[in-house]
Amino acid sequence: MATIRVLLETTPKKAFASALDWPGLSRAGRNEATALEALGESLARFAPVAALAGEPFDTGATLEVVERVAGDASTAFGVPAITADADRVPTDSAEASRLAALVDAAWRTLDAVVAAAPEELRKGPRGGGRDRTKIVGHVRDAEAAYAQVMGRKHHPVDEASVAAMRADLLAVLREPSDGSPIAGKKWPARYAARRIAWHALDHAWEIEDRTEPG
Repeated sequence: MATIRVLLETTPKKAFASALDWPGLSRAGRNEATALEALGESLARFAPVAALAGEPFDTGATLEVVERVAGDASTAFGVPAITADADRVPTDSAEASRLAALVDAAWRTLDAVVAAAPEELRKGPRGGGRDRTKIVGHVRDAEAAYAQVMGRKHHPVDEASVAAMRADLLAVLREPSDGSPIAGKKWPARYAARRIAWHALDHAWEIEDRTEPG
């Protein structure tokens, strides 16, 4: 049986369990136990994303916690925000291409979900939650901010500029890395890949979960 290496990022209010070798596969919970439970429940949901990237994925894999880090205010807010030691491991050309393919698959998954979803999504128990267009705008704004952290400047205002931005970020991720921060800034390549893919999939799955059946 396959094993999935997991990073646990914890605060008193929230924890994240992130699959270190599978960008996008990160889930939150109130504590370590519930975050790990949520991650395990997401394996089947992640499998089609891995398939889009051409990667075999074992939905029956065992989760193995290999690293723990203390989270920060961003973690408590709801973002897997901490760069782990494992994120600083160098990537050769093959691994860099694999990470980029998984990020691209996360984007393709989000785009497909958005295309199939209605504009108005089911509200939460207290009436909260953005509708589809606002979620898409939020994701694009976040990706422009991610681009800056990766030493790139983009202003996505339409489908063409979004495509150009994503192509540029994928090109950056495909470059082999010695594990140091991209462009001398903040994020090493492995963390950049998992942060970008997580955000895309988190909102793709949110849209799916908030779409009225039928």
